[in-house]
Amino acid sequence: MSDVAQLRSRAQQEASRFPALLARAEQLAGTVLLGEHGRRRAGLGDDFWQYRPLQAGDSFRSIDWRRSGRGDEQFVREREWQIAQSVQIWLDPGASMRFASSDALPTKADRARLVTLATAILLIRGGERVGLTGWNLPPRRGDAQVLRLAEMFSEDGADDYAEPKARGMLPHARALFVSDFMGDLDPIEAALTKAADRGVRGVLLHVLDPAEESFPFKGRTIFHSVGGSIAHETLKAADLRERYLERLAERKDRLDKLCRLTGWQHLVHHTDHSAQSALLWVYRALDGGHG
Repeated sequence: MSDVAQLRSRAQQEASRFPALLARAEQLAGTVLLGEHGRRRAGLGDDFWQYRPLQAGDSFRSIDWRRSGRGDEQFVREREWQIAQSVQIWLDPGASMRFASSDALPTKADRARLVTLATAILLIRGGERVGLTGWNLPPRRGDAQVLRLAEMFSEDGADDYAEPKARGMLPHARALFVSDFMGDLDPIEAALTKAADRGVRGVLLHVLDPAEESFPFKGRTIFHSVGGSIAHETLKAADLRERYLERLAERKDRLDKLCRLTGWQHLVHHTDHSAQSALLWVYRALDGGHG
């Protein structure tokens, strides 16, 4: 196959991925029912939300005299709290996410993209503004934003392990970080600490393949990273199991402690479990974080 034909074939494969991802995420999101008002909250913002009766402590300048003039009661015009309704996402694009121990299982990347996009769809339908951490895609509403997210979530990174982009985190927003967290945890700690300093609370969705939990390898085994930058050969893989599981437990414990310190929540999700269970947990965890 010529270079041009290979490039065209690769481009067609890439282009076909995000519509399929979007359809699956829409279907998954459809399994979760939202209340009539979604997750809307009152606060500082530009968009009208509702009228409510005047309460003790309200400024007289906040009274909507046109609405109040219809009767004997005085009403305040409430607006939506735009900052608190912003949810910013970091979805790990690293090559390590493209691992699956069996053809019967989705890759970690596939499951992470599905759950993350379905979460974004639910949030946007509920009135939230959703975007990415960093500066590439600020939080917005609408179907066009869902399409942008689907396209960006479909992109693969070149490195084995990626670091979260903690820039551009909006004060008092919500955040969702989705990864296998198999790389260096120092950047994760730095990102969550920075987020907590800005009043950002969120969720770590920790996606693992079941083989990464059980370490079923025996005998001669060659371990290599998906990106090809790391390789290790052993004749007695079983001898590594106990040490590996200890280090994995230490990694989980560090993430748990980090979340407790910063007010975040941490869920380990395995790709042999249902995507719907992960979606429900993430959505409820983000909803419960509103103060």
